[in-house]
Amino acid sequence: MKVKLHKLSLGLAASMVLFAAMPAHALNKYGCIYAVDPWDKIVKDPYGHCIRTPYWTPEKNVPECGGGIAEVPPPAVPQCEKVTLGTDTLFDFNKYNLKPAGVAKLNQLASDIRRTEKVTRVKIVGNTDGKGTEAYNYKLGLRRAETVASYLSEKGVPRSEMVVKSDGKLNPVAPNTLPNGKDNPEGRALNRRVDVTTITEACRE
Repeated sequence: MKVKLHKLSLGLAASMVLFAAMPAHALNKYGCIYAVDPWDKIVKDPYGHCIRTPYWTPEKNVPECGGGIAEVPPPAVPQCEKVTLGTDTLFDFNKYNLKPAGVAKLNQLASDIRRTEKVTRVKIVGNTDGKGTEAYNYKLGLRRAETVASYLSEKGVPRSEMVVKSDGKLNPVAPNTLPNGKDNPEGRALNRRVDVTTITEACRE
């Protein structure tokens, strides 16, 4: 009986030593308070600072991490894919009927959208340059966005997933005029566009 008790005592002692050797300081009931490697060693940044998780609080700091603490950066949010189509490629000047070159671009766009998983919305926005009135350009931008939406629908993109709108001339990406007040043809060409944004469950605008 003494032999069995002696063996049991040794077993308990070994278990206590093993438990004491574990990096218990790196854990709490919520999970890890420090980032640890596969060997349960606290991970440090290039400056020697312990990398802590959102569960860390000052009172849980440990002597090993007494210096500066580097926060674990939040995971990056995937950005929605945005495709800008120059209307000079899609349409003739002041028109909204598709040109052959525009058809080829939209075929590729439709294929890309169909391959994108878990699409919840496809936002199509027509834009114009600064020539003409705001009301006229709003209508022109909307017609061009509607033309793009109709074509994508024909190519298998569900119309129910599309949001079609026009910003007219209100959202330029380049100056319509030069600093001296003269016309800026290059800038106006960049503003004549249709923006198509593919929105999925994983991304946000």
